[in-house]
Amino acid sequence: MGNRRKSREAALQILYKIDLSKLEPKEAMKVYWRHYPSTEDVEDFANQIVDGVVRNRLEVDKLLEDHSTHWKLSRMACVDRNILRMAVYELMYCHDIPHSVTLNEAIEIAKKYGTEESGAFINGVLDNIAKAIV
Repeated sequence: MGNRRKSREAALQILYKIDLSKLEPKEAMKVYWRHYPSTEDVEDFANQIVDGVVRNRLEVDKLLEDHSTHWKLSRMACVDRNILRMAVYELMYCHDIPHSVTLNEAIEIAKKYGTEESGAFINGVLDNIAKAIV
């Protein structure tokens, strides 16, 4: 597994913790890295994703609400919601990452951490968003 995938998986776990426990992002990252230390590259990219999602959450969530037909964010599974947030952040702000890579990574992470339907759900929502922001 590559460092970027490790970073994305760590970011998902941190965002999940923030979502459920209402911990402050800096505290959630600190606790996570204390229990699951990694390389500097992995930690840096994961922290960038978490910071970016948190800092741009209103805009990211608005885009998700607008493009997830018949789904409110509050009704989505916590894992799916945070995978989508991470991917939308990457699509909007990480211009060095090709959209196809972001979509593929999100789908693969959804298959690993989500339900049987998560991969298809994530793919459908992100495909709509990617077309809208290109």
